[in-house]
Amino acid sequence: MKAQRSSTYRLVGYAAFCIAILLVPLAVDDAYLLNKFARYLVFGILSLTLSLSWGYAGILNLGQATSFGLGSYCMAMALKLRTIPIQTGAAGLPDFMVWNNVERLPLFWEPFHSYAFTLFAGIAVPVVLAFLIGAFIFRARVSGVYVAIITLAMLVVVNLVIIDQQRFTGGFNGITDLTTFSVFGIEFGAYDVTTYYLVAVVLTLALFLGLVLMSSKTGLILQAIRDDETRVWYFGYDVARYQNFIFCVSAGVAGLAGMLYTLVMEFASPTFLAVPISLSIVIWCAVGGRVSLLGAALGAIVVTGVQGALSDSKTFLDTWMLIMGALFIAVVLFLPNGLISIGDVIRDRRHQRMARAAVAAPVARDQGTAAQGQGAGR
Repeated sequence: MKAQRSSTYRLVGYAAFCIAILLVPLAVDDAYLLNKFARYLVFGILSLTLSLSWGYAGILNLGQATSFGLGSYCMAMALKLRTIPIQTGAAGLPDFMVWNNVERLPLFWEPFHSYAFTLFAGIAVPVVLAFLIGAFIFRARVSGVYVAIITLAMLVVVNLVIIDQQRFTGGFNGITDLTTFSVFGIEFGAYDVTTYYLVAVVLTLALFLGLVLMSSKTGLILQAIRDDETRVWYFGYDVARYQNFIFCVSAGVAGLAGMLYTLVMEFASPTFLAVPISLSIVIWCAVGGRVSLLGAALGAIVVTGVQGALSDSKTFLDTWMLIMGALFIAVVLFLPNGLISIGDVIRDRRHQRMARAAVAAPVARDQGTAAQGQGAGR
């Protein structure tokens, strides 16, 4: 009964959050603010992906930005090929290729003339890379901090390749001057309400599909692996296969988030594959609550929102980083399970007070009875 009630509360919380983000455009009529909110929601999707692998399967992926950045570049390549006024050269090459004396469009750029291939590649490329890395990691039964080190090294390598291949990727400058994404006659400009709704709907689907997955038998096995991997091996399950599965799912959704981020930001940059953003994802997930998909998403939205507000404020221009640091410390000390656990903490404390009151009442009554008896004896 208690578990059923908890599940109902969770569904209500998820539904309330999703309805709230879908109603934001009705209250906000500023295109700049909508663009900023869309960016926060993309970070919410990205943080949610780490919750899938870290919170539910115990796989700390410090290279989550790899999938995010690859998805971003896939979308940027497709949009760049359609930016006709920006293209130069007889072959219609992107501007940075002309500047680097590239004479013809590379073969791996050609398929990105198709939006269908772009959407497929934005998810498939991160998944394939995750599958290859995961097969190596999990079949060798690598775990713990070593997984974090390997995934972080993967991030650094991909970042260096993107920067080094300036002729084909734009190098440090990334891929800029992109056209507007348009499909079925609907344009998704960076400051359009359609783009905000696209991001909000994707976040909603990711939350509920992730919840369904984690409530299934596969999700329960993943949580068992997180708690005691060796015991699950002894029960006869192929632990490596389950770990690689959630590793790939996490990468695919992160790639989708990267594509959305390119639509919101209107460029792709190697900073999307840098160590700082990958570590930020871990912080968002931990602050919100890594064992909750909604908590991880809320953590990203709250942290980036507060960070944006403080950094834009003239009052806190020089001290906003100290304030953010103090916020992180406070959450770790007083809410080790993240912001999502606030309700549980309040409920537990209320139950403790009620239990103490229930114990104290008979004692007080007995003391009162004893006092009356002593008075009568006198």
